Amino acid sequence: MSIEATLTSHPVTFHLQATGPRTGARAGLLHTPHGTIPTPVFMPVGTQATVKALDPTELKALGAAIILSNTYHLALRPGPDLIAQLGGLHGFMGWPGPILTDSGGFQVFSLAHRQSIDDDGVEFASHLDGTPHRFAPERVVAIQEALGADIAMVLDEPSPYPSEAARLRVALERTHRWAERCRAAHTRPDQGLFAIVQGGTMSALRQASARFLAGLDFPGYAVGGLSLGEPKALTYAMLEETTPLLPADKPRYLMGVGAPDDLLEGVARGIDMFDCVLPTRVARNGGLYTRRGRINIRNARYRDDFGPAADGCDCLLCRDFSLAYLRHLFLAQEPLAYRLATGHNVRFLVRLMAGAREAILSGRYPDYLDEFLEGYRAPVREVGQGARRRGAPVRIQQPRE
Repeated sequence: MSIEATLTSHPVTFHLQATGPRTGARAGLLHTPHGTIPTPVFMPVGTQATVKALDPTELKALGAAIILSNTYHLALRPGPDLIAQLGGLHGFMGWPGPILTDSGGFQVFSLAHRQSIDDDGVEFASHLDGTPHRFAPERVVAIQEALGADIAMVLDEPSPYPSEAARLRVALERTHRWAERCRAAHTRPDQGLFAIVQGGTMSALRQASARFLAGLDFPGYAVGGLSLGEPKALTYAMLEETTPLLPADKPRYLMGVGAPDDLLEGVARGIDMFDCVLPTRVARNGGLYTRRGRINIRNARYRDDFGPAADGCDCLLCRDFSLAYLRHLFLAQEPLAYRLATGHNVRFLVRLMAGAREAILSGRYPDYLDEFLEGYRAPVREVGQGARRRGAPVRIQQPRE
């Protein structure tokens, strides 16, 4: 069946274009009602129907192909009915491209107060004003249908790290039942619904979850419940246990992961989609991604550094301004600081994923991965105070952050 024919019967489809040698890296095209997304892809997070410090025009210029919004937060404020009246999330936030909404399950368990969970759903008190709410699988699906995202997520029960095996099994069985209920309740024809693999850090549970959910034939699959405090090596190991059991012709989404090295390690293990608040959050605190590691613009060494954040970067910060100027903006608490830093980090990850895709298509992803990690995980190459002008050589120092 052709891609065009598939699109007429399913709102969200995935076309696998290439797999990389010696790794599980994949390049593909994710087709949605609001556009086609080249993968692998990082999704900036717009929790409250906005990516903090950036407007939709800026996001588009930075190369963002899809963004994520949060069901929990938007259900509490301003509410799904109002958003639906204003044209759904696309019209409400003025973003013409694809949108994914998560189910809000993670936020219920991490933010809300006085949670009470049973097989039917979870009751909780809003972290905003203490008002009582209940999320059941059918309710979460209805909220996301009102929000109108291209991709919605099932309600799941994530488990904290570490968790005992008995607790993980109960949560996993409940997640599977909720996935079936979400699938039965989902009716919006122009929206895809993705399942979420759980199982904590137990290989047997991860494998069982992947097999069970793959049998339900969702249009896409997420790996949830990772990057919750476990060692990175364990995160990677759980991916290796999970992704080979998911359908090769469906997109694979690793939830809540956004550090540059973790993105590329995830790609190497067969992940196509990522999201995380980390790049925008660290930007608002003065953290900038570079190929030599993350730097802190508040450090005194940048007081008279007239160079860009990253050589070769084409974001607004690196193109038109210096690190010395950005440091001044942060110390003066000027709003432009957050816009420039956030734009840089988003652009950095967009370009990182574009480079990964190109490397997969050309059969050289292992080299791309090794070259990046060698620079990113090495001692940070910082510039001594007053040592650099644009184009001047960089002096290597040990990190002091």
